[in-house]
Amino acid sequence: MKFEGIYTPAVTPLTSDGSIDKTAFAEVLEYLVDSKVHGIIIGGSTGEYYAHTAQERFDLAAQAKDVLRGRLPLIVGTGAIRTEDSVAYAEAAKAIKADALLVGSPPYALPTQKEIALHVKAVDRAAALPIMLYNYPGRMSVSMGEEFFDEVRDVKNIVAIKESSGDMAQMHRLACKYPHIALSCGWDDQALEFFAWGARSWVCAGSNFIPREHVALYEACVVEKNFDKGRRIMTAMMPLMDFLEGGKFVQSIKYGCELNGLRTGGLRAPLHGLDPDEKQALQGVITELKRNIAQITGGA
Repeated sequence: MKFEGIYTPAVTPLTSDGSIDKTAFAEVLEYLVDSKVHGIIIGGSTGEYYAHTAQERFDLAAQAKDVLRGRLPLIVGTGAIRTEDSVAYAEAAKAIKADALLVGSPPYALPTQKEIALHVKAVDRAAALPIMLYNYPGRMSVSMGEEFFDEVRDVKNIVAIKESSGDMAQMHRLACKYPHIALSCGWDDQALEFFAWGARSWVCAGSNFIPREHVALYEACVVEKNFDKGRRIMTAMMPLMDFLEGGKFVQSIKYGCELNGLRTGGLRAPLHGLDPDEKQALQGVITELKRNIAQITGGA
């Protein structure tokens, strides 16, 4: 599998009683298909997987497969503290014929580089599906380093890495030392730099509610190779990037979806929604972003 384009870690809508709203979830997926993103990730942090039961995660992935019907690739997240749980999510993904797995370091446990490698290998054996690694030390408290990559050099299913460290030197190391692993941007305000260093995909939560603008940046940089245009689009997107990094990331993504008419139904505790002033500020940022990018792309 080649990861190319915009991959959306889909939000998980909730009903008024806090259960998963399956009808609204299907509507989110249909919206993303219509918006021409290039793939869907279920079980990512934007989808609040950490607040779901195991059965809810199994059910969401299965529903996504049924709704998408092969129209877009489906990538299933396997994030969990216990390797046994990640293996179970991988086995379930294989059973529904998902297209790939997202495999990160187990959070909180602080595994060594070799232990992260053993975790990834166990998940790989369970499903034998293409793997996008997920390096996010800000959440996991450990980073995938050179020892890890040496340990997994024989894992043929590792085809890409969502690099979310925010460390430009780490991105450079990956591009130079491990060119067989496709780079995918996982740190939004570095998207332009990732594309300049050969990344051909971007896993971006904001594409839940402004997918066309994210696709526009991908197309400018990767398809058209017009980095002057890409810089202009990225400049227009930076106020949103700054807002999303203000401490209420998923809350902002879900409200952005609501502004597009999608039903999200709030968040699961411990998270809570934006306050009225934050909502107004985000709406203003999005309105200006859309206007500016439309001018750059000719309304595309």
